[in-house]
Amino acid sequence: MIYLKKAVRLAETDQDEIHDVVARMLAEIDTGGEEVARRFARDLDKWAGEIVVTPETRAAAAALVPDRLKADIQFAHDNIRRFAEAQRASVTDCEIEIIPGLVAGQRQIPVSAAGCYVPGGRYSHIASAIMTITTAKVAGVAHIAACSPPRPGVGIPPAILYTMDLCGADKILAMGGVQGVAAMAHGLFGLHKADILVGPGNQYVAEAKRILFGTVGIDMVAGPTDSMVVADGTADAELVAMDLVGQAEHGYNSPVWLVTSDLGLAERVMERVPVLIDTLPEPNRQSAKAAWADCAEVMLCDSAEEMATVSDRYGPEHLHIQAADLDWWLQRLRSYGSLFLGEETTVAFGDKTAGPNHVLPTSGAARYTGGLSVHKFMKTVTWQRATRAAARPLAEATARISRLEGMEGHARSADIRLAKFFPDESFDLSAADVPS
Repeated sequence: MIYLKKAVRLAETDQDEIHDVVARMLAEIDTGGEEVARRFARDLDKWAGEIVVTPETRAAAAALVPDRLKADIQFAHDNIRRFAEAQRASVTDCEIEIIPGLVAGQRQIPVSAAGCYVPGGRYSHIASAIMTITTAKVAGVAHIAACSPPRPGVGIPPAILYTMDLCGADKILAMGGVQGVAAMAHGLFGLHKADILVGPGNQYVAEAKRILFGTVGIDMVAGPTDSMVVADGTADAELVAMDLVGQAEHGYNSPVWLVTSDLGLAERVMERVPVLIDTLPEPNRQSAKAAWADCAEVMLCDSAEEMATVSDRYGPEHLHIQAADLDWWLQRLRSYGSLFLGEETTVAFGDKTAGPNHVLPTSGAARYTGGLSVHKFMKTVTWQRATRAAARPLAEATARISRLEGMEGHARSADIRLAKFFPDESFDLSAADVPS
């Protein structure tokens, strides 16, 4: 594999400084509660209005959203809901008789409360509201809170607020950033304490979730969004270039990568990307220009297999295959957040309307985890029940293994049952003599 273009730096995070700021804010909110959260809202969001969005405000927002936009939002909501329902149907309870008289099983139980963060800074992330709230609703979460940064003098933008309401948020907070995350985690403003926090956000939101993990569950620790296109000589260079540009506009530190086996295609794409970036409006143009200049890479490979190996090593958040034999790629690839097959789809479809969730692992985390799904809102728990006859071999083996491990209390929990259930019998429950 040869680099035709190499990133000059990794995504910048200023992690130490961000950690200190966020940790301090979380500590203050933990101590001061709602009063401190309101203060941060006033200072950072320039918002002194209502925090808990009332039904009247929800209705007023819906009245401001044009009918065509409502139809588009409803179209996206329906697709995402239907995909989440298919995921939910794939997760089932089960039970098995392991040995005669010992029955064990699993249950799928949704968490009780979820907190969904919906970004609302530079861009109005309508799609993030659909992806998080809808998925939690389909999973069966009883209490769904959502928060989003209010804009000074406006509050949560009407389209985002309409979408939150449509998707089924029980409570909505006009509060963003660390204070919004903390409010959901601690159950401020009348919320149920969140069992899990989900949704994308800026570096401060991501750090707040990381610090709170353990106290609450989180979907993932997300870094800057990243995307890879894998293309062979059959690909359309203009489509490839536009797809890379479309993802680079996320931010100055959002990597985009092209992996190709065709030098001519690579050269055409590298020629076209700067031209297409220059056609974007601001601030998108500067974001995409910086991302392409500093974070983008173009890699030339000898074969489809080598391209697949490179892709698996990177573990991209979004992976778009524009190459022949799409079925081969589907079966071969092992490491990605979400996969887009063929030129007829694009990452933008997945980001907004297609169905599969767009909250995905970044920074190579796709090597070991998937994205947000119904499963993230559910717990797979197990149970077991035994007859006295089944308890006999279980107790014998448990006692002997426990003693070998030096766990005498465990052994005696088994001993006492053998003595009660089979009082007329004796058992050899000593530890085996195993060479050290």
